[in-house]
Amino acid sequence: MSTPSSPQDVYQAQLIRSRTELLERIAYERGGVVSRADMAADHFDNSFQSRAQIRTERQTEFAMNEHETAELVDIEAALVRLEAGTYGLCIDCGVTIAPERLSAYPTAQRCMDCQSLAEKHR
Repeated sequence: MSTPSSPQDVYQAQLIRSRTELLERIAYERGGVVSRADMAADHFDNSFQSRAQIRTERQTEFAMNEHETAELVDIEAALVRLEAGTYGLCIDCGVTIAPERLSAYPTAQRCMDCQSLAEKHR
């Protein structure tokens, strides 16, 4: 009979699973060796598409790459906070982040109040 996992163990498993899935998706989408921009260039035959369309496709590929990189950084930062014992504490005010928020968004660094304030100041 296994012992129940702590909430921290559950979050850690979820974060590790997310990181693994993201890394697998990145490897698959990039073909393992080729950058997204190069893949986009190979996929689009210049004779049938305008330069503007090709440029848009490349920009989309770069944006996706940036988003995935940011997501990976967020996951790694959450795992570091777990190891340090600060996971689930708001980085601004120190209050415990609601478990519902962490379940929905395991990389959350702020409580809802501080997140709302941070977004208003952007």
